[in-house]
Amino acid sequence: MKSISLWDLPTRLFHWLLVIAVTGALVSVSLGGTWMLWHERFGIAIVGLISFRLAWGIVGSTYARFSQFVPGPFSIAAYLKGEWQGLGHNPLGALSVLAMLGLLGFQAVTGLFATDAIAFNGPLYRAVSSGWNDTITSWHKLTEWFIYGLIGLHIVSAFFYTLVKKDNLITPMISGRKKVSKEHGEERTGGGLIALIIALAVAAFAVWVATGGLLSPPPPPPPDLGW
Repeated sequence: MKSISLWDLPTRLFHWLLVIAVTGALVSVSLGGTWMLWHERFGIAIVGLISFRLAWGIVGSTYARFSQFVPGPFSIAAYLKGEWQGLGHNPLGALSVLAMLGLLGFQAVTGLFATDAIAFNGPLYRAVSSGWNDTITSWHKLTEWFIYGLIGLHIVSAFFYTLVKKDNLITPMISGRKKVSKEHGEERTGGGLIALIIALAVAAFAVWVATGGLLSPPPPPPPDLGW
């Protein structure tokens, strides 16, 4: 066996920061009231994190790239037959990652347009009509239950692989390193400083847009005539 560098630091930071942001978003929306301000902040953070991960999946290091782990039908079939060999996300794990990114991204983006019709409006509330606000808000509320299910499946799968199949998925996401057989596995490459700057710039732009950067400023309030 040998130890190789599997997950780079940006990928690991993304993973755990996303855990914190999603947990914060779910807790704050349950508390309601003034906590909705924090719910919005966590949602915007999720927009930035997922935008970073999408960019990092293109310019990042070996095992973080979508081209390396997005599965095709043949790799899925080989995995189900027990014939798949590889590092990083296995084919079913890759599908779970894609589902998580897609669902959380959808939830975060719809939250930007949502409203509780009382005191809270998302930062892009003004960008669409009130009818669309209501529709998008209903989507946002419905998707929350799918997120609970997917998070539960993700946690159960991680412990199943670690405890039952003896393939530790948790430790490498903390340390970045994984023990593999000498004939399999290569050190990750790529994902240098320029790639990191590009991914951070994409994330910063996404947060700017999410906070209303493209919207015209709201009209000023009418003057107080003192009547």
